[in-house]
Amino acid sequence: MATTAARRVHASERGDIENALKQRVSGEVKFDPFSRVLYSTDASIYQMEPVGVVIPRNVEDVLAVIEVAKESGVPVLPRAGGTSLAGQTVNHAIVTDFSKYLNQIIEVNQEEQWARVQPGIVLDDLNRQLLPYGLMYAPDPTTSSRACVGGGVGNNSCGAHSVIYGKTLDHIKEVSVILSDGTQSHFQELDSRGLEAKLSGAGLESEIYRGVRRLAQENAAEIEARYPNIMRRVSGYNLDEFLTDSPFNMTKMVVGSEGTLCVITEIKINLVPRPIMTALAVVHFEDIFGASDAVQHILEHDPSSIEIMDKNVLERSRQSAGLASNMAFIEGNPGAILVVEFYGESDAELTDKTDKLKEDMASRSLGYACVNVLDRAAQASVWAVRKNGLGLLMSMHGDAKPLPFVEDTAVDPDKMGEFVRRFDEVVRNHDTEAAYYGHASVGCLHIRPVVSLKSRDGVNKMLSIADEISDLVKEFGGSLSGEHGDGIVRGVWNEKMFGPEIYKLFQELKGTFDPDGIMNPNKIVDCPPMDQNLRYGGDYRAPSLPTKLDFSIDTDFA
Repeated sequence: MATTAARRVHASERGDIENALKQRVSGEVKFDPFSRVLYSTDASIYQMEPVGVVIPRNVEDVLAVIEVAKESGVPVLPRAGGTSLAGQTVNHAIVTDFSKYLNQIIEVNQEEQWARVQPGIVLDDLNRQLLPYGLMYAPDPTTSSRACVGGGVGNNSCGAHSVIYGKTLDHIKEVSVILSDGTQSHFQELDSRGLEAKLSGAGLESEIYRGVRRLAQENAAEIEARYPNIMRRVSGYNLDEFLTDSPFNMTKMVVGSEGTLCVITEIKINLVPRPIMTALAVVHFEDIFGASDAVQHILEHDPSSIEIMDKNVLERSRQSAGLASNMAFIEGNPGAILVVEFYGESDAELTDKTDKLKEDMASRSLGYACVNVLDRAAQASVWAVRKNGLGLLMSMHGDAKPLPFVEDTAVDPDKMGEFVRRFDEVVRNHDTEAAYYGHASVGCLHIRPVVSLKSRDGVNKMLSIADEISDLVKEFGGSLSGEHGDGIVRGVWNEKMFGPEIYKLFQELKGTFDPDGIMNPNKIVDCPPMDQNLRYGGDYRAPSLPTKLDFSIDTDFA
């Protein structure tokens, strides 16, 4: 079983690895200090300096990286946009960045509604290129302007419309991968004959098929008992997809595995028709609790999306020079809003849907206003506020920020109101507040407590909040991750959330795919403590730097 921790390498060893890569890789090999620091962070709270960076031009370059990693005993970390929030894309490893060159659409089949793509293609770029076909790739995380398809597969990302489209898991048909021994494999749905051929073969690929089938089917009762029965569970590995042989598609194990099992080089994705028309209804509430209570009733109207935003997001949007003009859809000073979207085929159909929702909210005394937004440009303004919310929240003055460490909890939407109240109680018991936004339609809330990780007290506060929230999520039958993945920040809780027996299966699964532990180790399982490798940390002190310019007359642009 592979449990070896990623390690730092000495300068001389790094030089040997760099030289070996430069001899075999046609792409870019960057081992200079600037590049290593640049790739030592992602969108999470963590920082880990890589061994070096490779930007491959082709699959042969990726094969060379894995070959050199095996020879050198250092890990490999596949990376795309680096938008991950849980520390998945930082490690003491050879970072392999697919986003610069391996970012193309290889083939589109309009009739059968699928495409083959490379992992580094940005989601918005993909969907722009699919416009002439009248099709789109459904998973739509808020970071779609810079997140890549490969990273979305690694995290099992979802987005605003998963209430109708599901998770990335539901849209990946096949993957081409490189296994940890350097062999190439293609995972796809197999019939009984194809599965038997894989099970009876030799080599690592066949060992993986036998291992996954045995782990899942011999432990089916425990898996069914321990896995949360909700739409948005992405924590752990997808053993629950392999309880029977029909259908058997190893692709489903790769989705959500965060680069810990193999490296993806090509993806066959499912496509869906673009909606003909859309409309929004923005329901206003006095507080986040009333908004959470209303979700189960709004779901009765079959929306395509329900997004929640609290006063923190709205107030900062009003203060933003770039977004202030977008706020015409807001009435008064709500403590929270629900942005409800409907699909339809005509203005009349959409007007009827939004009006019925408005009437229902009024009859139930839910919310104090409901603003219908039918114009396409006006809808774009609403979505711009939602998509820019995270950046605005992180602009909060001072060292304490709304940080991502319990920001991806998912529960049954019917339980959301009580869950939010209990969550808020935990936060306030720690003498702080939280910012609330997320995908209310599926009970996946991005709740960010405001803490400073530049002091030991702040780090301890983070640890205490995370511990109590993990208890709360477990009590509600939910998942600590609804779409952002485990990485480090949630991987440390997987044994607690799934129990020791399932956690042991996760470790055995990892060891089956990756006997030498070179595939992005210490994520999902065998993670370092939550407070190690922090970008700042309790001992952080800002360096005193000599400066030449004085902006105090402009209040330092604060």
